[in-house]
Amino acid sequence: MAIMAMNDKNPEKSRYQSPLEQRYASEEMCYNFSERKRIITWRNLWIWLAKSQQMLGLNIQEDQIAEMQANVERIDWDFALAEEKRVRHDVMAHVRTFGKECKKAEAIIHLGATSCYVTDNTDLICIRDGLQILLPKLARCIDRLSKFADDYKALPTLGYTHLQPAQLTTVGKRAALWIGDLVMDLHNFERIKTDLRFRGVKGTTGTQASFVQLFDGFDENVQNLDRLVCDLAGFKKCFVICGQTYTRKQDLEVLSVLAGLGSSVHKICTDIRLLASFKEIEEPFEEDQIGSSAMPYKRNPMRSERCCSLARHLMNLVNDALQTHAVQWMERTLDDSANRRICIPDAFLIADALLITLQNICEGLVVYPNVIQRRIREELPFMATESILMAMVKAGGDRQECHEKLRELSQLAGNVVKQEGKDNDLLQRIRNDAYFAKIHQQLDDLMNPKAFTGRAEQQVKEFLDLEVRPVLNAYTKELAGIVRVEL
Repeated sequence: MAIMAMNDKNPEKSRYQSPLEQRYASEEMCYNFSERKRIITWRNLWIWLAKSQQMLGLNIQEDQIAEMQANVERIDWDFALAEEKRVRHDVMAHVRTFGKECKKAEAIIHLGATSCYVTDNTDLICIRDGLQILLPKLARCIDRLSKFADDYKALPTLGYTHLQPAQLTTVGKRAALWIGDLVMDLHNFERIKTDLRFRGVKGTTGTQASFVQLFDGFDENVQNLDRLVCDLAGFKKCFVICGQTYTRKQDLEVLSVLAGLGSSVHKICTDIRLLASFKEIEEPFEEDQIGSSAMPYKRNPMRSERCCSLARHLMNLVNDALQTHAVQWMERTLDDSANRRICIPDAFLIADALLITLQNICEGLVVYPNVIQRRIREELPFMATESILMAMVKAGGDRQECHEKLRELSQLAGNVVKQEGKDNDLLQRIRNDAYFAKIHQQLDDLMNPKAFTGRAEQQVKEFLDLEVRPVLNAYTKELAGIVRVEL
């Protein structure tokens, strides 16, 4: 196998690459967590630190800052890799790589800072930017489902409890349940983005001791340095206290919100998969799409299955954040580093892939009203027995006697369905029974499916007007455009 790999005409195919990057997530989210953005952000943090230190009186020259700015994207990756292998420290390797390009500024790069100044603050910038990428995508999914819910708010369909047929609802009302979860996710995304705190300039164990020394004990300058860098990074809030790292509780909150989205998407797509098996609703199916290599007729809900698969991993990633936070001894331990390099980008790339795929599903959902009506006809006679009972009592019948009659006929009809495999004939039995002659003329009205959906249609309209559209108003300019799922 090793020989085959060496002779492979496509050597990039001989190395593992994350499917999240290859197949599922967007280019913008992949770049957001790329090595290039990470190192450029480290360099910007060094520039912001130097600028702020200069503003507060340290001996840093304009030409030093200008040199750093001119070389921020000039990265000698081979030198950096060789240096990291030599010194076993990624931050120092890149301090020296940047210093190689910035000879005038080399002496003041990373002045007073600890590694977590660049690593933690960069993670927070990527998390913030990742949330900003996800928010409009989530809003678009809500918007597409809202249109679907509005279009089908009055179409009766079987409701299910315990996955058994229950009182009727409407197709739009069920979609409104999905939307309700996504709106909660949107609020959580907005909250966590607003509450996200910058680590700032805190020094080795968070005490800012190195900066107190740099500013000769002038406390106000140390505080101002923290504030200035925070502002340059575009954050409104900064941790007042932290250890060497910002508390990993903040990672836990972020991943909990992302896992919550995973739960919502999993539930929506599971419902779609079940409804597809009933042939009531289908996700988009391309003209040349193949559902099965062996069964040509198959129309598998591939997109929804993919969402459930990815969501399951996303929901499990929150356990990484829980355990990482729990074992951060004292001011920090380094066993968080490798784990966070994997779980935080993966969580965002999965969330990104879920929203891309869910939007595609929602833009192409297909409803089959005739199938839905047939399934209602199979179950509605049983559900209508209470309405028939009430109509008989109003017509002068005895409630207990009527109940017994309906019970007997329902049992017979149930046997026809379950034992003989035939259609539900309860309604015909009632039509043929002289006992029910008083309401025979009412039966068609009593069997109207819309009489069994309660306020479902009005609920959908109220929900969209009062809770959904006001939320989407903030994203009006970002709701346009459709997506395709290529693989």
